[in-house]
Amino acid sequence: MSREVFRLPDLGEGLTEAEVVEWRVAAGDTVAVDQVVVEVETAKAAVEVPIPFAGTVVELCAPAGSVVAVGAPLIAVDGGGSGNVLIGYGTSGAHAGTTRRRRAAKPQETTEAAVRVISPVVRRLARTHGIDLATLTPSGSGGIIVRRDVEAAISAVPQLESAGLRIPLRGVRRAMAEKLSRSRAEIPEATTWVDADATALLAMRAAVNRTAADPISLMAFLARICVAALRRFPELHSFVDTERAEIVQFSHVHLGFAAQTPRGLVVPVVRDAHERTLAELAAALREHTEAARAGTLEPRHLTGGTFTLNNYGVFGVDGGAPIINHPEAALLGVGRIVPRPWVVDGELAVRSVTQLSFTFDHRVCDGGTAGGFLRFVADCVEDPYRMMLF
Repeated sequence: MSREVFRLPDLGEGLTEAEVVEWRVAAGDTVAVDQVVVEVETAKAAVEVPIPFAGTVVELCAPAGSVVAVGAPLIAVDGGGSGNVLIGYGTSGAHAGTTRRRRAAKPQETTEAAVRVISPVVRRLARTHGIDLATLTPSGSGGIIVRRDVEAAISAVPQLESAGLRIPLRGVRRAMAEKLSRSRAEIPEATTWVDADATALLAMRAAVNRTAADPISLMAFLARICVAALRRFPELHSFVDTERAEIVQFSHVHLGFAAQTPRGLVVPVVRDAHERTLAELAAALREHTEAARAGTLEPRHLTGGTFTLNNYGVFGVDGGAPIINHPEAALLGVGRIVPRPWVVDGELAVRSVTQLSFTFDHRVCDGGTAGGFLRFVADCVEDPYRMMLF
C-alpha cells in the first residue's frame, strides 16, 4: 500500500488559489480514477475536480470553506500509484513548492465533513452564519440535517443591535468587485444615452423566428448590431496601455455580456463574435448563459473580452450608467422595451421604445465619436436592415 497526495492542480488562466466548496467523499471512502472528489470555486467559476488515481481516502487536507493555493495538498489516498492526467487542468508541479498561509478554519469547518447533510446550500448557509453543524439535532429523514435545522439555529443566536449579516467576498464576487473598483479608479468614463424605436427590430425578430430552427434572442440581434458598430467606429474597440502611453485597437471582437447568476454578476465572453452568423451568436449566448448560471463556464470564456453588452432591461429598468469592464474602452447598455407615444411621419403613434446608454473611456475618444457610435446603434435598432451593411 502506498500513500498518494493529490494537490490542487493548475486550473489555468493564471489562477493561483481556489476555495473548497464541498467535498464529495469522506475519509474511508474508496475512490476511482477520474472520480470527482471535490467542488472548488475560483475567481472565475465553480469547478468539479476529479482525482487522477484510485484508492482509499486517508485524509481530506483542506476543510470546506478554506482557501487552497495551487499545488497545496487536497486529499491523501492509500493504494494509489497509477492514474490519469487531469484533462483540462494540467499537473505541473511548478506551484508545489509555493507556501501560502490559509485562513484559520472555523470550528464548524473541522467537523463539517462528518456531518450528514445532503444539500450544499445547507452547508453554505451554516458557514455564512457561523453555525456549527455538529451541534445541531437533525430533523430530516434518516438523521439528515436540513435547511430548517440551520435556520432554527440562526434564529436562536442572539443578535447584537449593531450587528448585521456579513457575506464574505469570495470567488466570482470578489473578482468582479476588484475589477469594477479598478475600472472606476483608472478609467475616466462618461455616459450618453438616447431613446430608440425598437418596433422594427421586434418585427424582424418575429419574422426570423417563424422559420428559424432555434429561437433567435433579442440579445443576438443587439450583439450583431454591436459588431456592426465596432466596424464603423474601430477607435472605440480598444484599450489604453498606460505603461506605454498608447491606445491599442483590437482586430477581433470578443463580445462580453453581463449575466446575473446565483454567484453574482459575471461577464461571459463570446469569442470571435465578428465571424459568427446571427444564429451562431444566438446559440453561443444561450450556451454561455446556461453555463454561467450553472457555474460550469470555462475560465477562457470569462476573460479576454474587448467590448461588453449589458441588457439591464431584463430587470425591468429603463436606463443606467454601468461601469466599464476593465480594461475595455466602452460598454453599451439596453433598457426595457415598452410601449410609448412616438411621432411617426408627423403623427402620434404608440411604438415599442427602448433607452440605449453608452459608457466610454474619455481617453479613447471625445463625445462626438461616442455620440456617433450610439446614434449608429439607435439607427440599427430602428432600421435593423442597416446592420447588414457592416
